[in-house]
Amino acid sequence: MSTMNTVGRPTTPNAVSEKPATLTGARGLLQDEALIFESDGWGKTGVDLPEPKTDGGDLGDLVRADPIGLPGLSEPEAMRHYVRLSQKNHAIDLAVYPLGSCTMKHNPRLNEKMARLPGFSDIHPLQPQSTVQGALELMDSLSHWLTTLTGMPAVALSPKAGAHGELCGLMAIRAAHRAAGHGLRSDNPRNKVLVPTSAHGTNPATAAFVGYQVVEVKQTDDGRVDVADLASKLGDDVAAIMVTNPNTCGLFERDILEISRLTHEAGAYFYCDGANFNAIVGRVRPGDLGVDAMHINLHKTFSTPHGGGGPGAGPVVLSEALAPFAPAPWVVGGKDGFRLIEREEGDAAQAFGRLCAFQGQMGMYVRALSYMMSHGSDGLRQVAEDAVLNANYIKARLSDVMSAAFPNGPCMHEALFDDTWLKGTDVTTLDFAKAMIDEGFHPMTMYFPLVVHGAMLIEPTETESKAELDRFIAAMRALAGAAKAGDVDRFKGAPFHAPMRRLDETRAARSPVLRWTAPEGTNRAA
Repeated sequence: MSTMNTVGRPTTPNAVSEKPATLTGARGLLQDEALIFESDGWGKTGVDLPEPKTDGGDLGDLVRADPIGLPGLSEPEAMRHYVRLSQKNHAIDLAVYPLGSCTMKHNPRLNEKMARLPGFSDIHPLQPQSTVQGALELMDSLSHWLTTLTGMPAVALSPKAGAHGELCGLMAIRAAHRAAGHGLRSDNPRNKVLVPTSAHGTNPATAAFVGYQVVEVKQTDDGRVDVADLASKLGDDVAAIMVTNPNTCGLFERDILEISRLTHEAGAYFYCDGANFNAIVGRVRPGDLGVDAMHINLHKTFSTPHGGGGPGAGPVVLSEALAPFAPAPWVVGGKDGFRLIEREEGDAAQAFGRLCAFQGQMGMYVRALSYMMSHGSDGLRQVAEDAVLNANYIKARLSDVMSAAFPNGPCMHEALFDDTWLKGTDVTTLDFAKAMIDEGFHPMTMYFPLVVHGAMLIEPTETESKAELDRFIAAMRALAGAAKAGDVDRFKGAPFHAPMRRLDETRAARSPVLRWTAPEGTNRAA
């Protein structure tokens, strides 16, 4: 039974503890918070601005005539609003963030301190290159680390994220084929890209965006690329393959060298999705595996901030065959310092163009290099070792109460479970994930990869201690026990303790409300 709190919002009694809903909508120290547009602040402001010295007449019809439509808050009100919102979000600074294939790990504060140094935080991309020599040297150093760790001769720094990096790699591949007379033409098409069924969704999307026809490659029963199916589909119409390694099932592709050999024999290029590089950094060099192009998510492997709408970075390392086609700009050093090659001329004559207006995300470069230098080569190797150890620890501790999707042998950076163990409980993967929220944990990745029914993909990363992993495992085992014991109500109504109850996610996706509309009679600020 629902009731109404004092701010007019529906509340539901807690079905687990059977405690009544609060009268205010708040839960102890967690305050109920309205939208900022719903606050009573339309006629005030927390900032006093001086009166303009001109009337704006020179702007003509561009001068605003209507109210600005933004609420005004005092400084305490604004601060409380955002603090209250922050308390409604899970964060890596709060607890383990077990999203599989996302590598949500701690962002060291040292990185933030370095990124805020003058000369990195306050420079402009249009400054004369002679005034940003330190920044260019940092980009050169970052490039050295990335090429050394991957065993690749060249890197393009400018891509903004993983999917942007995929675009960069495939455009370099397309440029290389065109230079060899094998463009997307009817007489010599090279118009197909092969993508395994377990690939990240951006892989086929990027290939299609570039203009290629996507051909799916089957997966074996043990979660890896079906080499026989791959070989049967390779031919002179294939431009590239796109393989994630370690793959999305959390497994290393055992036949990676054979995959590379077959691909190159067919005249195609090998694009590797490097989203899971965190599992092999310092241990395996993709260049040694025959990879021609691979993007590296700096937020996954090298601890730059992940998501939140901020800047990203997805540098792409390239093989010797693709290096000449890397997009501008390039950083080069000489006796007179560092400079940028920004046009398709000289050494960059075959560059396929530019991916973005400037050089990329400087703050992300600083953070990533800080992480690399603070760890050193041995520390980065330990990153991979600890990430794999933690994932296998979770797999070993949960496999007796949950069903591992691929039980034979170890996993890499993430442990993958299916929903076989939930059969007969009337509890779904979604129900289980929602119940995790009540226990204070962000849910793992659900229903992905699609090749595993009811998938639950858990990636602990290397930054979690054994004590924190044990706390997470204890909660998972307790929930698994409750599901098998028939405590269905605990799951079907979850989450009970979150600031918001379970939403109609299908309706939210299909009919999102993206704009607040003021009720009639609202006093809008001038």
